[in-house]
Parts: sequence; structure tokens; C-alpha cells
Amino acid sequence: MTHKKTIYMYTDGACKGNPGPGGWGVLLRWEGHEKELSGGVSHTTNNRMEITAAIKGFEALKKPFHVIVVTDSTYLKNGMTRWLPEWQKREWQTAQKKPVQNVDLWMHLHQIVAPYTVEWQWVAAHKGHPENERVDVLAKNAIKNPSKKAL
Repeated sequence: MTHKKTIYMYTDGACKGNPGPGGWGVLLRWEGHEKELSGGVSHTTNNRMEITAAIKGFEALKKPFHVIVVTDSTYLKNGMTRWLPEWQKREWQTAQKKPVQNVDLWMHLHQIVAPYTVEWQWVAAHKGHPENERVDVLAKNAIKNPSKKAL
């Protein structure tokens, strides 16, 4: 499938305490347009917020474009590019035969990315990457206004 447009999705998650109040941030960029998304919850983990950021970014897309996801989370990148196929083969268990953590979010993310051609790129956190710094601020600001539900 050929996609005429590429959307860049920058994601980040944050948590004050782990677990504790958390937030996520997303920046979508395509054809000179940008959209920022963020949200927070009162009790969660950093890893859940990293996955949630990607989910929320994909939920905001209207058409199956080519998507380049840029994240500072090796957990998110490796989960989607290396670990997920193995987890599925083992019926959502790790190589140590333990349940995969955050399986609800992994399953949802796997389902929601299906219509897209996705490239997962990692960038180092807090090293001056402008978009990564921007979504980090979005995620941290979202911690201040969390919803009451846990995620």
C-alpha cells in the first residue's frame, strides 16, 4: 500500500512517582500543520503513559497514512518492533512465562496501528531534540490536571 502523506508523531509519557500521577503528550505534524494532544491520570506508571501517548496519537488520525513515530521510550519502540510478535506467539506471556505488563494497552495499540505503515524511531530524552522536549513539557503539564480514573 502506497501512502502519499507522511505524518510525524512525537510521543512522550511522564509520571511523578512510579506509580503515581501521570501524563502523556503527542505532537502530530503533517504538511505544515501541527496538532498537540495531552492528558493525565491520577494513578499510573511511566510505561503506561508512554504507550497511551502513542494510542492517543493514532486515535487522532483520520486516514491510514505512513506514520513515523518518534519516541524517547525504548520500552515503546522495542515493544512494538521486537517483543510484540513474540508475546503474541506465547499468548501474551514473556520469555520467562510471566504475563506481559500493560497487556491491555499493548493489545489496543497493536490493533489501532494495523491500518498504518509505521516506522518507530528512538531519540535520546532531554538531549535538545525540539519535538521531544515539546512533548515532554506536554506530558509533564498534564500531570498537574489528571482525571480521577487510573490508567
